[in-house]
Amino acid sequence: MNYIQAIIIAIVEGLTEFLPISSTAHMKITNPLIGVANNAFTEMFEVVIQLAAILSVVTIYWKKFLDFKSFVFYIKLIIAVVPALVFGALLKKHIDAALSNLVFIAIVMIVGGVVLLFIDQLFSKNSLEKETDITYPKAFLIGCFQVLSIVLPGLSRSAATIIGGMSQKLTRSLAAEFSFFLAVPTMFAASAKSLLDVYQENPEVLVKENFSTLGVGAVVAYIVALLAIKFFIGFLQKNGFKLFGYYRIVVGIIVLLLIQQGIIK
Repeated sequence: MNYIQAIIIAIVEGLTEFLPISSTAHMKITNPLIGVANNAFTEMFEVVIQLAAILSVVTIYWKKFLDFKSFVFYIKLIIAVVPALVFGALLKKHIDAALSNLVFIAIVMIVGGVVLLFIDQLFSKNSLEKETDITYPKAFLIGCFQVLSIVLPGLSRSAATIIGGMSQKLTRSLAAEFSFFLAVPTMFAASAKSLLDVYQENPEVLVKENFSTLGVGAVVAYIVALLAIKFFIGFLQKNGFKLFGYYRIVVGIIVLLLIQQGIIK
């Protein structure tokens, strides 16, 4: 992977991480289109730049994350992240196989898009607007929804957790914010696990040249994600999810056509 490829993938990640359209699916689709091989470094790169993008949440909501008097907030995040940690470890082989199957990812994109077309109508009467309204059981159930995005690559972590939040009567904006918060411990854990796996299985990947590429990608993903978060919250409050649903369906169909034509594999 060269610097240009790293920057392109990082831009894709930063733009899509917080939108309910699956950043993982977009990176898996982008890689073959720009000639990036699927190897140990690429897999690590994707996870780490996702973490870099998610750190933009800490920047925007720094007062919330650094309010050490609010231990209840941290406890809620811990409770919510536990299901992902458990099932991520138990289903690693399934997850790895699914991540390498673009047909599966494209189908999940389409199905998820159909679901998003009806989410606004289904949860139109939600009224919980404050983070304090999120109880421990609600946090745990939202975390269970996050598991769906892990076992079904292409579903979108943000889509799954936002829908999970709305199923617990959270408003769209509160569900989106909690989804952002939950992404931080989730991706810290995923990045640490990815780096450990690479170190144990392919230590030669961790060389100076690769780290510089990784650093460039992380910075670009972080900057782009800062802009994407602000756009998403504003757009979501005014327009809801339907446009994202149509987008997912169109992209999923295009990917299936590209695979059928042998343009991507």
